[in-house]
Amino acid sequence: MTKSLEEEIKIKAAQVRGTAKYMASMEDLVEEKIRKAMESGSFDNLEGKGKPLNLQENPFEPPDMRMVNKILKDAGFSPYWMELGKDVDAAIEKFWKEVDKFIARQRIKGDANKKNPHMSQKRLEQFLKESEERLKDINRMIDNFNCHCPMWWLGRGRLNINQEMAKARERIYESITDQ
Repeated sequence: MTKSLEEEIKIKAAQVRGTAKYMASMEDLVEEKIRKAMESGSFDNLEGKGKPLNLQENPFEPPDMRMVNKILKDAGFSPYWMELGKDVDAAIEKFWKEVDKFIARQRIKGDANKKNPHMSQKRLEQFLKESEERLKDINRMIDNFNCHCPMWWLGRGRLNINQEMAKARERIYESITDQ
């Protein structure tokens, strides 16, 4: 006789209920011990209290790599994946600077565009098409960064091209209506 998914979930929940209660009680016990220690002043005279943490040494770094990484860091080098991350940041910043440059060029050409509005619409469509390609390139850079990133939680989400293009269009159209 086959059981429904709902019945299987209920059975599994009943099986792990004891473990969950134990884990919750352990957490409560630890929290209680910490609270009592704080109340009794056990943490008041700890070494380094009130001073910033020394984060110069990475506790997760293998001991045999510490010297090599220190030499590289002192020489201004950083891991490849970090350089890729900087490149992604620079590309995003460059994208928005290009949008701002386009807006500035259109403002300068504003009087000429009034004589031939079709030409400015053509320029706008071409710029938007190129911008969309730039965003696709940035997403490829983000994919490359994520492939080289040593820990998944340090990865970056891809840009939503439709949302970014909507923001760019909004910024451009706002500048046109401000003229």
